[in-house]
Amino acid sequence: MTMFQPISQCSHRVMATLVAGLELEFGRGAAEALAARFIAAEECDFIWDARVEERWLGAYEALEEEGFEFDRVAVIGALDGHWFAAICIIDGDGNPHGMIARRSFSGARAARKAFETLH
Repeated sequence: MTMFQPISQCSHRVMATLVAGLELEFGRGAAEALAARFIAAEECDFIWDARVEERWLGAYEALEEEGFEFDRVAVIGALDGHWFAAICIIDGDGNPHGMIARRSFSGARAARKAFETLH
C-alpha cells in the first residue's frame, strides 16, 4: 500500500524519523550526533524533504551539465526546530541536485518574508 501525504504534513517529521532510524541501528546516544552529520552531508536532500512550500523561480543554466534541464525552486520549511528559506536546483523529476542559497531563521514569519523575496 502506498501512502501519500502533503508536504506540510510530513516536513516536521524529517528529523524525528532520521533520529529514530539511527537509534534502532546505533543506539540512543549516537543517534542525534549521527543525524547532524547526515544532514550536513546531504543538506540539500533534507532541505528539500523538509519544505512546507515551494515556488518555481525559473530555469537554471548549468554550463558543465549540458543536456540536462534544471529549475531553480524557492523553498521554505523547518528542520530540527529551525525555519529556513532556500533556493534548490531541481531536475524534471523533482529531485534536488544542489542548493544555491540557504538562510536560517528563529521563526516562521522571518522565514516567510525571506521566502517571498527570493528570486
